[in-house]
Amino acid sequence: MTNNTVISVRNLVKKFGNFTANDNLNFEVFKGEIFGFLGANGAGKTTTIRILSGLSVPTSGDALVAGFSALHQPEEIKKIIGYMCQKFSLYEDLTVRENIMLYGGIYGLNRKLIKERTNDLLEKLNFGAYGNKLIASLPLGLKQKLAFSVAVLHEPEIVFLDEPTGGVDPVTRRQFWEMIYETASRGITVFVTTHYMDEAEYCDRISIMNEGSIVALDTPANLKKQYDAESVEEVFVKIARPPIPHKFVLKQEE
Repeated sequence: MTNNTVISVRNLVKKFGNFTANDNLNFEVFKGEIFGFLGANGAGKTTTIRILSGLSVPTSGDALVAGFSALHQPEEIKKIIGYMCQKFSLYEDLTVRENIMLYGGIYGLNRKLIKERTNDLLEKLNFGAYGNKLIASLPLGLKQKLAFSVAVLHEPEIVFLDEPTGGVDPVTRRQFWEMIYETASRGITVFVTTHYMDEAEYCDRISIMNEGSIVALDTPANLKKQYDAESVEEVFVKIARPPIPHKFVLKQEE
């Protein structure tokens, strides 16, 4: 790993019985980069994220995450990352303030720092009026913004976002990405999966997975040029979606 490399994946394989979810993956992610991880459902994206975040171990090969081995040091990886999963990760029966303070404790922050960052976060999000409201009472867009903010509360080296904007409106999605830009500007690497191809255009680089393998990896501009496409969505359709087979028309017997 170079000084600028925070994730280095080498010959990574993950199998579940006879099924290969990750098939010999090799790639690097750099400090402060917004790295898009694309692929159709079942392509192997979430399996990869689970390995890189210390929640699963590879069958063979390895990945270094901020210098720690996914194969041998998964518990160390968990200490230096943030994670926001597809399903909502905050506690619905706790207030906004209670959730922030709870996660601050989970991340090992001391009481003084938790109090400071809780107040700072409520002010930054303009959540002053929501501090004592239950999470269950908030609109989805506000929940997602808060979940992301909590995931980086401890200033991790890397934050993994697994389809973080699913179900929110376009305006909220754009605001969410402004938060991602601000996070990356602080040197935190953002590793994000998404099904919204317009969001892939916002990434510094993107990789595209298909059937467990990475079939493309470059900047959005370079991929569009390489595949003679107007958009990342067009690139994705060309290389990650199989062609529709011709239908055979049976002639009726006379």
